Amino acid sequence: MTNRTEPGSLPSEVSLSRRLTCSACGTEFGCDLSGNCWCAEEPARLPMPTAGGDCLCRDCLRKAAAKYAQATST
Repeated sequence: MTNRTEPGSLPSEVSLSRRLTCSACGTEFGCDLSGNCWCAEEPARLPMPTAGGDCLCRDCLRKAAAKYAQATST
């Protein structure tokens, strides 16, 4: 996982924006911890990953949500 704050932030500032790498496919994407992140707009709410997993990109989150929904509907 890549967890970097955006360039230009001062060390004493708390940056709410970071760049992540999807733990499923490796795609880099942005995350805004202030609540304006794209994932807050997604209807799916999945359990937090375990065993070293982390945030997923939009495509992988949607795929995981569909798989989770299918597995829990039977």
